[in-house]
Amino acid sequence: MADGVASATMIGSADDPADGWFPESVAAGYDDPGGANAPEIVTPMVDVLEDLADGPVLEFAVGTGRIAAPLAARGVPVSGIELSRAMAARIADKPGGDAVDVVLGDMTTTRLAGQFSLVYLVFNTISNVTTQDGQVDVFRNAAAHLRPGGLFLVEVGLPDLRRLPPGQDTVPFAVAPGTAGGYVGFDQYDVVTQQFTSNHVTVSPDGTGRFRRIPFRYAWPAEMDLMARIAGMSLKYRWADWNRSEFTAESAKHVSIWEKAPSK
Repeated sequence: MADGVASATMIGSADDPADGWFPESVAAGYDDPGGANAPEIVTPMVDVLEDLADGPVLEFAVGTGRIAAPLAARGVPVSGIELSRAMAARIADKPGGDAVDVVLGDMTTTRLAGQFSLVYLVFNTISNVTTQDGQVDVFRNAAAHLRPGGLFLVEVGLPDLRRLPPGQDTVPFAVAPGTAGGYVGFDQYDVVTQQFTSNHVTVSPDGTGRFRRIPFRYAWPAEMDLMARIAGMSLKYRWADWNRSEFTAESAKHVSIWEKAPSK
């Protein structure tokens, strides 16, 4: 589920432990072309966020600004909260990035001044918060930043549990062998605790290998609806993707939007 990961066993010499799972060794390649950075991925997201924005917006886990910067370049006032200094340091260099107001902090607790029309959290990052209490805190913090009638958007993949036969806890999601090396990715689930890890094995052309592992917690859409209710919000939209397609039992992810109760 993760699109940029590292593990404690892969910390580089330039990495600051305070940057968590996204230190310099990860941030350095986070904006590489293709994948989640491809225009066909980024542009539809920015289109939807621009359409939903009706005033200032706030991105939780703003990262390197790959969504916040192009959104700000369209004239939307954008702020961001980011835990990793290595990631946040790259925002200002992007077109529109110098207009993004970034605060270093934890999205479960860090508070910015003012009220926002939209708070958003994309690329599965809600799952980086590995406890239910912590995920509820994300929803509460989002609601605290929203003006009455404001929106909180989350994009997150669904756990691939339907592919688990009895006795198995691991699901591969990518196998890419090649003459220049190879890559294998797999998720390992604990269906009792809703904890899982994404595991990434990369083999370089010289035969050396790297192993990256990062912990997550999955939550079903219905559980997130309850988190929203605890925070004083209710579901407004749920789509299968950024094209606003219908969410079904076959959907691999959801883009959900909750609304803070309007003023009476």
